[in-house]
Amino acid sequence: MNAIIYYMALPFLYLISLLPFRVMYLLSDFIYFWLYRVFSYRKEVVLTNLRNSFPEKSEAEIQKICRAFYSYFCDLILEVLKTLTISKASVRRHVTLGDTAVFEKHKDKSLVLVMGHFGNWELAGARYSMEPIHQLYVVYHPLRNPYFDKLLYFMRTRSGTKLYTMKETKKAMVRDRGLRTAVAFIADQTPSHTKTYWTTFLNQDTPVFSGPEKIAKNLDYPVVYISMKRIKRGQYQLDFEEIFSDPQSAGENEILELYTRRLEQDILERPETWVWTHRRWKHKREPNTTN
Repeated sequence: MNAIIYYMALPFLYLISLLPFRVMYLLSDFIYFWLYRVFSYRKEVVLTNLRNSFPEKSEAEIQKICRAFYSYFCDLILEVLKTLTISKASVRRHVTLGDTAVFEKHKDKSLVLVMGHFGNWELAGARYSMEPIHQLYVVYHPLRNPYFDKLLYFMRTRSGTKLYTMKETKKAMVRDRGLRTAVAFIADQTPSHTKTYWTTFLNQDTPVFSGPEKIAKNLDYPVVYISMKRIKRGQYQLDFEEIFSDPQSAGENEILELYTRRLEQDILERPETWVWTHRRWKHKREPNTTN
């Protein structure tokens, strides 16, 4: 059944990917109508997340952010599909690269990159990999459907990005210590209870995946925050900010706090471009739990 669904969907996915951006965004507007107006896809989850994250905002303001998010979410889905066929020249036109001095500063060391599901992280990877800087590896969770997982793997690696599965990351990074790499953790999803640091994020008690800090400290890799801001429809700015140059000198959970605060700042500035459909706060801190 997985194979049948995949091969039925594949021609349509490629057809959408080949659409010019202006036509693709017309399709996005059409999808938005059905996703938001008709089917209300995860609308209660989105509204609950927004109300809890922005208690100071009026209901009218919450609804406005919600509509803007769904409009952007439809754009994002199609922009990700676009990576099936997008040319390097087109990626360069749609993603402006900020100052890359941090990579020159650490040209003889590998790096840990941290970011969130903010902006278009798939185009961020494609744009980064076009530069003659550290080899980018992205940590990812394989899909359950092996056919679509293979397709996603192709989409993410066709521009030069390489991948580590979540399970293999630590071993693989130790194995590849002799290489000059930048390993990206998109670390804002809900982690398991056994690998968490609890903090306040968007006005809520929030567990944070501790892996990036532990790995950075163990391997002594500087930590760089990636910001992928949408300037306007179809146009992004990719920026890099070093948040810790000497991770072994960092206090416990200090790197996680810096990363969380930096992501929170981006979300507060452009809340509509973070993925609110995710049940980010489905776990609650147990009584007497310490950080």
